[in-house]
Amino acid sequence: MKVLMFGWEFPPNISGGLGTACYGITKSLADFPDVGITFVIPKAQGNETKNKIKLIGANQIDLIKSKIRKERLTLPVECYSVESQIVPYVSPASFEKRSQYQSNRSIPESSPEQLPQNMAFSGGYGRNLLDEIQNFSVISEYISTQTDFDVIHAHDWLTFPAGIAAKKLSGKPLVIHIHATDFDRSGGKINPRVFNIEKEGMDLADKIVCVSNRTRQMVIDNYHIDPEKTTTVYNGVEFSNSQKLTLPLQKNSDKIVTFLGRITLQKGPGYFIQVAKLVLSRMKNVRFIMAGNGDLYGDIIRKVAAEKIGDRFLFTGFLEGDDVCRMLKLSDVFVMPSVSEPFGICPLEAMQSGVPAIISKQSGVSEIVKHAIKVDFWDVHAMADAIHALLTYPAMNHMMTTNAMNESREIKWEHTAQQLRRIYLEMIRA
Repeated sequence: MKVLMFGWEFPPNISGGLGTACYGITKSLADFPDVGITFVIPKAQGNETKNKIKLIGANQIDLIKSKIRKERLTLPVECYSVESQIVPYVSPASFEKRSQYQSNRSIPESSPEQLPQNMAFSGGYGRNLLDEIQNFSVISEYISTQTDFDVIHAHDWLTFPAGIAAKKLSGKPLVIHIHATDFDRSGGKINPRVFNIEKEGMDLADKIVCVSNRTRQMVIDNYHIDPEKTTTVYNGVEFSNSQKLTLPLQKNSDKIVTFLGRITLQKGPGYFIQVAKLVLSRMKNVRFIMAGNGDLYGDIIRKVAAEKIGDRFLFTGFLEGDDVCRMLKLSDVFVMPSVSEPFGICPLEAMQSGVPAIISKQSGVSEIVKHAIKVDFWDVHAMADAIHALLTYPAMNHMMTTNAMNESREIKWEHTAQQLRRIYLEMIRA
């Protein structure tokens, strides 16, 4: 069984949970002797951890030899500039800041000799994201003609056009994977263009895989999709305990409470600051770490300063891999106050590391874990009470830590892969 899979990023070149999920899924799927995976991303940089999969970058395709017409790559239609903080899980509010720099652009006549040999992709989420999505779908269509496959699997809205193009050309079944919706990212203020891409992908897919029941219900209710077409497949976790760490390991008598994620509306960083202020009003020997980056980064730093608790905060910026491991080794409590979290892998990483977790009830991971404290994202007093209890009652902390470690170790990517393999077989046999 051969799978043609489309993604936007792949470790170690990632900016969030999408790349981590794609790696966990492909690595575990490749362990099945009857599954072969060709994974296509916009930009292959040569340092990817491929394991047994065949990784193709759209930037590697020779446009002259493949006879891809230039006019298909950059359409002469109105396009909007997209700010660099747009990523799969992040609010697309900056789509609203339209730049008309391409609105009246026409495509000049070109001879084949004038075409670039390869299309340059940023491999990220920059200002020309919508152009790159279009270009990726065109080149992916060509890749599908050169690839032997039985089923197509497209991860998140960025790759839905590529998956649709491959399906229309090949007639093979299309599975789309919903890691987040625009309703999660935007707090309900959806971007019409993103919504339309998501809706078209859902309408044309043969099967829709959602990372939680919460996300599945959102797909059914907000996109008017037949429930029979959808299914829930939870994520797993695989966390590195490597000793090759770059952050200094120093811990004093202060307790450390950690937030790990993009600093954007969806993740609830403002609530984390409110909680910190409440905790510090009751005990002074606590420090708070905010690890991540995002469109609210500057605003959150200013808010911490305005609350006069800056001496209790550390902002690390974006962390990955071994640095995340080291940060969690320093932590006494992990907090995820997400406003809308389709799943949430970070709490599982914390639990595996022996750190008790407090998570919002508005998260997909809350559906499958028992040994984490679950609180509404807006209930900052309850969250502060939970942090205070975990920091001051050793017996409670030990019970939560031990049970959480045991529970999280049973939430594996191989279980996710087993379910996906069954879905592929169903689609092929249908």
